[in-house]
Amino acid sequence: YLTMAKMTEMGFTANTLINMTEEEVDDLMKTLVEIYRTDLLLGEKYGIKSAIRAEKKRLQDSFEMQRLELLSEAERKRIQDDQNTLAVAITSEGTSKELRANNLLIFPESTSADHGPMNINTCKDGLIIPNHNNGNLCGSGLTGIPEHSSESDERKMDSNKQKRRRCKETGEDGEDRPREHPFIVTEPGELVRGKKNGLDYLFDLYEQCGKFLLEVQRIAKERGEKCPTKVTNQVFRHAKYTGAVYINKPKMRHYVHCYALHSLDNEQSNHLRRIYKERGENVGAWRQACYYPLVAIARENNWDIEGVFNRNEKLKIWYVPT
Repeated sequence: YLTMAKMTEMGFTANTLINMTEEEVDDLMKTLVEIYRTDLLLGEKYGIKSAIRAEKKRLQDSFEMQRLELLSEAERKRIQDDQNTLAVAITSEGTSKELRANNLLIFPESTSADHGPMNINTCKDGLIIPNHNNGNLCGSGLTGIPEHSSESDERKMDSNKQKRRRCKETGEDGEDRPREHPFIVTEPGELVRGKKNGLDYLFDLYEQCGKFLLEVQRIAKERGEKCPTKVTNQVFRHAKYTGAVYINKPKMRHYVHCYALHSLDNEQSNHLRRIYKERGENVGAWRQACYYPLVAIARENNWDIEGVFNRNEKLKIWYVPT
């Protein structure tokens, strides 16, 4: 219970833990032991990880069940549409038979070849009149020509393509999730070419979150509601509502310790960026390397990393990283 209370105090709710990877959970356990001096038993550590995996599996099963229900509902609608189409076709066929039996202008009593029902292959000068039942009146004979079958097939194909395209652009929860360009390690002030994002852009996202927090606080004051003091889910929802869909909670929590080092020791942060850029390392290795200077800063401040964050103007709005 004390361990979970400490994790909640650090800003890690159940939803946050579910969205974390195994490596991030291990980093969290390491932080609890090394920085917060928590007596974490081995069984307790594996129990927490097992509970996270079980909750992930439960959510995945729930999403899969919802997906199957949606598919079955779509299949029922398709079958119903097919049945309606078949009923319309049968009705149209019955109407055509009545026309052939009763209309003497179409089928005269003479049985000569000149006045018999006209063959579509030999129709030259006959008048073709469109029929509402997907048929045509050709000269003195009734010829059923399905005009709209090919157009209907094309419309169905276009509709299926659009559905597949929407499925690719839509996440499992029904929200739009545009594909983001990956981050690469860049030096300070370096311009990025191609479909990549540099670290200057990453740090700018945190600055934008600070501005969104001010907007949320202003709106809350106007409504007489409680103002958040840190970047919470309310801020992320406001950012998405204003069009900043590229800002999301998992990404900002993932790199918050890198931004902390950038704000606390800009020289050390820039030094790491240059080194890992020269080595050709990926952004994951650089992210992991940003932990160690923060641990040293926490050690110099008697392991009071929360106090370090609260004393910094830019970091006090963020929860302590793992």
